[in-house]
Amino acid sequence: MNQCKISELYDLSQTIAGAYLAQFTYPWEALAGIGDMVRELGAALDPDKYEKRGEDIWVAKSAKVAPTACLNGPLIIDEEAEIRHCAFIRGSAVIGKGSVVGNSTEIKNDIIFNSVQVPHYNYVGDSILGYQSHMGAGSITSNVKSDKTEVVVKDGTEQIATGRKKFGAMLGDYVEVGCNSVLNPGTVIGSHTNIYPLSSVRGVVPANSIYKKQGEVVLKNDSVQ
Repeated sequence: MNQCKISELYDLSQTIAGAYLAQFTYPWEALAGIGDMVRELGAALDPDKYEKRGEDIWVAKSAKVAPTACLNGPLIIDEEAEIRHCAFIRGSAVIGKGSVVGNSTEIKNDIIFNSVQVPHYNYVGDSILGYQSHMGAGSITSNVKSDKTEVVVKDGTEQIATGRKKFGAMLGDYVEVGCNSVLNPGTVIGSHTNIYPLSSVRGVVPANSIYKKQGEVVLKNDSVQ
């Protein structure tokens, strides 16, 4: 399960939450404390660069937030981020520098790294999206199993019990998720990987690969580009 470790998935210099994430081995271990982390970080932010909007909400003065967006704390929106029309941020979230949360996108208990795009009709819950990752229009994380049991991360015959009933997806840096894909509970996608549109993804997808469908994943170096 080395490929699921934070050290393999993320460049921690690309998020204001880097020091927090560095405490953990696997990224899902960080999900339980996101709200408290945001409150602690927010209270220490430079008031010349960030303004406090309501309870436990800090927004960079250089960020663009549509008047129709709904913001709930605890929440940090970092510099140059863009929150578009009718975005719904439910709280316990970090939106990274230069990231885009788009029309009708819903965010809940997430760490969104810098330069991430979730721009069109996305749901991202109990998830961590790495630097410059992108979720195509209509792609979502499914963060609760239908039987409401504990989420287990599976990589072939290896399994890790997470102790969580709510767990969406861990996207490494530079991941591209195709339109209208569903990332099922416990999905971990390695960095620089592409997911074909209309995919239903579960388990661990290796770094530097192309996910065409369940059971058909090829390394980029072995595929025709």
